[in-house]
Amino acid sequence: MIVITGATGALNGATVDRLLDLVPATDVAVVARDVTKARRFADLGVTVRHGDYADPASLPGAFDGADQLLLVSSSDPGADAVALHRTAIDAAVAAGAGRILYTSHQNAVLDTPFKPGRDHAATERLLAESGLPWTSLRNGFYLHSLAWLAGPWRETGVISVPGDGPVSWTSRDDAAAAAAQILASNGKYDGPTTITATSAPTFAEIAGIASEVTGRTITLDIRDEQDWLAAQIAGGTQEFMARFVLGFYQAARRGDFAGTDPLLGTLLDGEPATVRDFLSR
Repeated sequence: MIVITGATGALNGATVDRLLDLVPATDVAVVARDVTKARRFADLGVTVRHGDYADPASLPGAFDGADQLLLVSSSDPGADAVALHRTAIDAAVAAGAGRILYTSHQNAVLDTPFKPGRDHAATERLLAESGLPWTSLRNGFYLHSLAWLAGPWRETGVISVPGDGPVSWTSRDDAAAAAAQILASNGKYDGPTTITATSAPTFAEIAGIASEVTGRTITLDIRDEQDWLAAQIAGGTQEFMARFVLGFYQAARRGDFAGTDPLLGTLLDGEPATVRDFLSR
C-alpha cells in the first residue's frame, strides 16, 4: 500500500493523479485533514483516511499498512514545521511503515537564510535517525512562484528584487510526475534525491528571457534589502512574511538554489518545463 499525505494540496494531489496512471487505485490511500475535500479520490477507488500532523492520535490509523508513506512538508510559514514532521515520522515508525518519502527541497541545509531549507535539513536528519528506509525528494524551487517573486514586471517593465542568484526553477507538475515514478519504483531511490530543472537562470537572465518573450525591454533592478522590506510592509505585507520571503532572495544570492540534476528529465522521459515555457504562457 502506498499512503500519501497532503493529497488535497496541489503537489501531492498531482502526485496521486500521476501515480494512478502507474498503479491500481486499490494500492493507494490518501490522508487528508478534511476527508470531504478528498472525495474525488474516493470516487476513483482510492482509500481516503483522516490524518493531521497536529493530531498525533489520528496518525496510526492513517498510516496503517503503508509499504511506502509519502509525507508532505508543512506549508505554514508560522508553524513549527520540524515538530510537526517529527510527529509524523514517529507515527510512521510506530505504524511499521516500510519506507518514508518526504517532499524536501534542494537547499536542505541548516545554515540557509531561507527558513524552509533549515526545516527540511532538520527533517532529513530525523528521517536518517528514524531507522526506516527513507527518500527525500529534494525538489527545485517551484516555477509557479516566479509569478510573484519576480514582481509585477509585466505592468512595470522592471523585475525589482532585493537580491539575485541562480535558481533551478522547477515545475510543480513535473515534480509530481517524478514523485509518482519514484513511488512506483518501490524503493529504487534512497536518501536525498534531487529533482530539478536542467538550468538555473538568474533574475538578470530571466529579464532577458522576458524581453524576448514579450518583445519589450524588461530590465532588472536590485533593490536595497531594507528599502524592499519597507516597501513590502507599506504595501500591506506582514513584516514576518516580508522577512520570510527576503530569505529566499538572500539564499539565491549565495547560490543555495543553483544546483541542477538530470534525474527529472530521465523520470519524465522528456525535457522538464523551463522559465521560457512559463513566461510564454
